[in-house]
Amino acid sequence: MNEFALIEKYFTHRTRHTLLGVGDDAALIRVRRGHTLAISVDMLVEGRHFFKGADPAALGHKALAVNLSDLAAMGATPRWATLALALPGADTRWLAAFTGGFMRLARAHGVDLIGGDTTRGPLNLCVQIMGEVPAAQALRRDGARAGDEVWVSGTLGDAALAVAARKREVRIAAAQLRAAARRLDRPVPRVALGAALRGIAHSAIDISDGLLADLGHVCERSGMCAQIDVDALPVSRVLRAMRATRVGRRLALAGGDDYELCFTAPAARRAAVLRAGARAGVAVTCVGSIFKRRRGYRGAPVRVVSARGEGVRLDGVTGFDHFG
Repeated sequence: MNEFALIEKYFTHRTRHTLLGVGDDAALIRVRRGHTLAISVDMLVEGRHFFKGADPAALGHKALAVNLSDLAAMGATPRWATLALALPGADTRWLAAFTGGFMRLARAHGVDLIGGDTTRGPLNLCVQIMGEVPAAQALRRDGARAGDEVWVSGTLGDAALAVAARKREVRIAAAQLRAAARRLDRPVPRVALGAALRGIAHSAIDISDGLLADLGHVCERSGMCAQIDVDALPVSRVLRAMRATRVGRRLALAGGDDYELCFTAPAARRAAVLRAGARAGVAVTCVGSIFKRRRGYRGAPVRVVSARGEGVRLDGVTGFDHFG
């Protein structure tokens, strides 16, 4: 099957928000009046971001989900995506499963696949996502303010637990691994929550590299610092028995691949935050606070304490390093 036949069979779909989609040199889109275009791109490389032999349907889901998560963190509504693939070969069974997983999630979020590229090479997936956000209402990393509370959605650490178990770094029961692996292989992008937080949250980011690293980005961009209560971090039943251990804390604080939202909001808007979570159908948990960075401060942007207020040693725990 040549490139054009492959594109026609697996990547050409009916669009809903697009003037011109797959089949020309470029797609044509129109952003609604009063809205701003939000754009992000993510690459997934076999052996670096996913295991060799990963289920193609789950891989198709995740390739889009991690990009939807970026738009969720901006409070944007996803509309369009492009997909570039390097493939070892034109395996029709693999392609059918992959595009099935990708397009099921695309349809669920009203996303049009409007273009892309394919070539032969080591398995590499690159998705660009585009969406709309009302003008001047985007959630950003640079808006955190002193006195804000720090919140996270859902639970943290399961995806990293699944990675650790598959690498045989920890031992867990088969049923626990299946539960954790669902969070790793099929993350749920919090698009509805991001939209519900517009006008409430001062800043937001999605948790892809771990809470410590990603909240650190918010602090750096905002010129602030944060304090996190490690005992307040929401974890699932799978990870609950490990939460007080060094490994459990590392997974929840810095494991990555959660694709939950971390956001800051004024303490006076706590009720509004909880209502936003309820409307979006996801639990939200307050885990810390933002404070002003002192002039000349050279310490870590995020301080971790226990429920008693005692400092927690992290021993080099930071988050996922794409070049590590």
